[in-house]
Amino acid sequence: MRRPLLIVILFGLTTAPIAEAGKPGVNKKTVLRAGIIGLDTSHVIAFTKVLNDKNAKGPLAHVRVVAGYPGGSKDIPSSANRVDRFTKQLKDMGIQIVDSIPELLKRVDVVLLESVDGRPHLKQVIPVFKSGKPVFIDKPLAGSLADAIAIQRLAKKYKAKWFTSSSLRFSPGILAYRKKHPKLGKITGASAWSPCPIEKTHPDLFWYGVHGVETLYTIMGKGCISVTRINQPGVDLVVGTWSDGRIGTFRGIRSGKAGYGAMVFGQKGFERSGGYGGYKPLVTEIAKFFLTGNSPVDNDESIELFAFMEAADESKRRGGVPVKIADVLKKAQKAASARIRKLDSPAN
Repeated sequence: MRRPLLIVILFGLTTAPIAEAGKPGVNKKTVLRAGIIGLDTSHVIAFTKVLNDKNAKGPLAHVRVVAGYPGGSKDIPSSANRVDRFTKQLKDMGIQIVDSIPELLKRVDVVLLESVDGRPHLKQVIPVFKSGKPVFIDKPLAGSLADAIAIQRLAKKYKAKWFTSSSLRFSPGILAYRKKHPKLGKITGASAWSPCPIEKTHPDLFWYGVHGVETLYTIMGKGCISVTRINQPGVDLVVGTWSDGRIGTFRGIRSGKAGYGAMVFGQKGFERSGGYGGYKPLVTEIAKFFLTGNSPVDNDESIELFAFMEAADESKRRGGVPVKIADVLKKAQKAASARIRKLDSPAN
């Protein structure tokens, strides 16, 4: 077991012991050094501002971003065109920039994997898992369902602590429906929506529709067994049937005014949920996770969420017929095994 380190904490704090990441027993002097992999999304700036705020309180006062590895994807303009700008902004904030993931891991206790492109996430997270450092993996978890499953399998192999989530999950006006609601009673269904622009390198809903699907799963929980998708150029309507007979839908908007939210149906009534609540609720949950090692999201639910989106793609390919979640998971399991053999060999 790695012993606590002593370092001089930046941002005007006094020298303080660094708790072993993911271990309980946080005290008022515990400060964890966080490193960011992938500096090609606005999340890195927003998250760093929240965590490095000198007036931060509660869990946020115990995590500080100290290093970043740029990464970037040349075939996605929104990555290639922004990585230099966000890297410079972090440097201007006093964050050390390193040239490799191994170098980053030498300098930090916990990791935020922020690459906007989900495709390299599997390869990028393997050395983090091997290091034993807990990691938050930003959306999308991966660029394919097979890679998402491979991430879950390798985390179990290395006994790694991780979770993934959209910031929509922890928006107070959405999270409130996770359990039995005082006004609506037991939740019987939901219809969620979000913007859904498509990035050609990713399955249709993975890139941005994941926000609305995460909203749906926050309200409904896991247990979807079948997915049907109606696709038009400006909109997608995805209908999920849950094992207990509940129906949940996602509307992905590409034309006209878009936003975030859901209609929530319960035994006693129905109402519209709140919308996007900003980044701070998610970053607070990330800090709690780093300090305790307790994931706020069931990783099995995250895998099912991505299977829901993959099943929606398969339904589109097959002309809008219902597709079983179990079928897409079975197919992706085989592909995941091949990905693990390729990327987690002794040579790597």
